[in-house]
Amino acid sequence: MGAQKSEQWRRNLAVLWLGTFIAGMGFSEIMPFLSLYVDDLGTFSKGELTMYSGVTYAVTFLVIALVSPIWGRLADRKGRKLMLLRSSAGMAVVIGLMGFVTNIWQLIGLRFLQGLFAGYIPNASALVAAETPRNKSGNAIGILTTGYVSGNLIGPVLGGILAQVFSIRWTFVLTGILLVIVFVLSGTMVHEHFTPVTREQQAQGGNWLRSFRNPKLIIILLISTMIIQMGNNSITPIISLYVRQLMHDVGPVTVVAGIIAALPGISTLIAAPKLGEYGDRHGTARVLVFGYVFAILMYFPQGIVTSVWVLGVFRFMIGISDGALFPVVQTMLTKASPQELTGTVFSWNQSFQALGSMLGSLLGGLVANWFNYSGVFTFTALTLLVNFLLLWWLVPEIRHWRQRA
Repeated sequence: MGAQKSEQWRRNLAVLWLGTFIAGMGFSEIMPFLSLYVDDLGTFSKGELTMYSGVTYAVTFLVIALVSPIWGRLADRKGRKLMLLRSSAGMAVVIGLMGFVTNIWQLIGLRFLQGLFAGYIPNASALVAAETPRNKSGNAIGILTTGYVSGNLIGPVLGGILAQVFSIRWTFVLTGILLVIVFVLSGTMVHEHFTPVTREQQAQGGNWLRSFRNPKLIIILLISTMIIQMGNNSITPIISLYVRQLMHDVGPVTVVAGIIAALPGISTLIAAPKLGEYGDRHGTARVLVFGYVFAILMYFPQGIVTSVWVLGVFRFMIGISDGALFPVVQTMLTKASPQELTGTVFSWNQSFQALGSMLGSLLGGLVANWFNYSGVFTFTALTLLVNFLLLWWLVPEIRHWRQRA
C-alpha cells in the first residue's frame, strides 16, 4: 500500500509537471506578439495601440486576482482535480477562440474569460502539496516549479516560430489543442485522495485565517509572493528597451534581448529542485534568507552596467534567487496550512501573484519614465529589501535560521 501511494504521488508530479509546462507555455507564447495582434485588429494611433495593448494584457491578471479565492474555496469542497479539468478545458476553448476574433473587444472579452478559467498551476501545486509526503514537499514543489518556468521559457520562442511559419491566429489554435491534451492527461492519469470540506464547515470556519496556527505568517507570505512577482514584472516591460540602449541600437537587438530575457528561466530551472531539496534537509528559512539577499545584491548592479553581456550574467543570477524564493514561499505556505485548506491558500497565493504582475507592469513603467531604465532595477532591489526586513522582523523562525539549520 505504501509503495502504491509513493508511486501515485510521483506519477501525479510527473503528469502535472507536463501539464504546468504546457499551461505555462500557452500563457507565455502569445505574449510577445499580443500587441502586434491588437494592431492587426483595427486602425489605431500609437496612443490607442498602447492603451488597448495594456488593457488586453492587464484584464486577465485583474480577473485572476478577483476570482482565484472563489475557485480555491470550491477546490476545497469539490477537489483540486476537478479544478484542473475546469481550468484546462476552459483555457483550451478560450485561447483557441482568440485565433478567430475580428475586433479588439472580442479579444479583450476572451482575455477576461481566460482570467476566469485560469488556475491550473496553483491547483496543480496544491494537489502535489497535499498528496506528497511532507518531508518531500519542498523538493516536489521545486520540481513542479521548473515545469511552469520551462514553459514560460520555451513559450515565446515557440510562439514566435509558429507565428512566423503559420500565422499569429494559428498560434492561438495550436495552443488550444495543446491544452486539450493537458485536459486528457489530467483527467486520466492524476489521482487525488480527497476529503471534501462541506459548505457548512466553511461557513462555521468564518474567516478562513482562523483555521491556521499562525495567520500572520500566511498574510506575510502572501504579500511576499506579490512583492517578488512585482519585482519580476517591473523588469519585463523594459528589458528589451534596456538591451537596445546598452547595444546603442546596433546589432541583433531582438535576438540578444530574447536571450537576456530567457536567462533567468534557465537558471531557475536548474536551481529550483536543488534548493527545494536543500530546504527539506536544512530548513526552508535558510533558503529564503539566501534568496532575498542574493536577489537584492544581483538587482542593484543591473542598473549601472555598461555591457549587455554583464547584464546577462546578472540576469542569469536572478533566476537562481527566483528558484529559491517562489518554491520556498509555497513550501512555507504548505507547511503552515491544514491540508483541507491547501486549495484556498494556493488560490490566494495566485491572487497575490496576479496583483504583483499588475502592479509590477504599472510601477515599472512609471519608474522608467521618472528615473530612466536604471531606476527600475534600483526600485526593485529596494522593494525586495523592505520585504525581507519585514519578514525578518515579523517572522521569528526566519531570524533563527542558523539555529534551525
